[in-house]
Amino acid sequence: MALNRRVILFLATGFGLGKMPVAPGTFGTLAGLPFIFLMDNLGSWSGQGGQCFFLVCFFLVSIVLADWAEKILGLDDPGCIVVDEMVGYCIAVCLVPITPMTLLAGFAAFRCFDILKPMPVRYFEKNFSGGAGVVLDDIMAGVLAAPLVKMVYLSGVL
Repeated sequence: MALNRRVILFLATGFGLGKMPVAPGTFGTLAGLPFIFLMDNLGSWSGQGGQCFFLVCFFLVSIVLADWAEKILGLDDPGCIVVDEMVGYCIAVCLVPITPMTLLAGFAAFRCFDILKPMPVRYFEKNFSGGAGVVLDDIMAGVLAAPLVKMVYLSGVL
């Protein structure tokens, strides 16, 4: 396999965590942690604009990576592609300060929405294909999780 194909699959599989034999999406979500810390540092350096710019770029790159990885593997939305979970997890915690408790709450909320796929998450999963089909449902799961995590944070529980 050519080097660029290996790099694409390495990134799309969350540095290989998406290849775990059990719960690849859950393990792959953890690969989002370095990106969360990067996003948090960008926010400290440049404010909310830096975080928003990071999320938009990560979102767009994840669509391209997922699309390329699907083509390399010859499969539609294979479980080993977890770059979508990584960006969804970043979105889930983007409204709160990053602490161990907010990371845990964001992880739990994001995984619940991603696994249960309530509307509109299921809509995006069913109505899009290619890289967008892989990523958009996880983006929506993160969008649903973020205000929930924010509310729990503001309640003083975290």
